Amino acid sequence: MNTNHQKNHLITSWLLRIGLAVVFIYAAVASLQHPLEWIGFLPTFIRNVLPGTSVIKVFAVYEAALAGWLLSGKYARFAGLLSAATLTGIVIANPTQLITTFRDIGLVFMALALFFAENS
Repeated sequence: MNTNHQKNHLITSWLLRIGLAVVFIYAAVASLQHPLEWIGFLPTFIRNVLPGTSVIKVFAVYEAALAGWLLSGKYARFAGLLSAATLTGIVIANPTQLITTFRDIGLVFMALALFFAENS
């Protein structure tokens, strides 16, 4: 791999990781500050079994940890794959919220790009 290609690869990886991390950090902070505004994104079956605000808080910690992992750059391809799975789950769990979650579909592909970029 030539130096220019390596530099481009590093920049691409960094940009993808920052972009994904910002999304997860924002969601984590916002849902911790205003959990009731985020409960609507929880599938009904989860809300029927567990307290919604507790699930939101646990998920916020998960999102913050995932953002930290993305920013660390360690095993970035697996962080990308987990990000893609998480975002896919959010889209699938919220079919009636596509007006909001349509953005997550683009983020899924960003996360998959990170997975494949780190695999090359």
